[in-house]
Amino acid sequence: MCLATSSNFFTPVEEREKIFCTELVQCGVSYEKAVLATKILASGQADELLSSSEIKVVKDACEKWFVQNKPYKR
Repeated sequence: MCLATSSNFFTPVEEREKIFCTELVQCGVSYEKAVLATKILASGQADELLSSSEIKVVKDACEKWFVQNKPYKR
């Protein structure tokens, strides 16, 4: 999943939710979609345990985040 860092194991869920939501909203994801995607991402559940609609929400949000944060090709 996107926005994951190695420090996630030591960061409380609430703090990860704030970080993820802020990142997603700053990249143009709607607040409602960002909150939903954030809760899914911060939960740390494996993809196999998520419903198809949850996976779609996260993929859509993460794709928008990735496009905004993609490094420029040289």
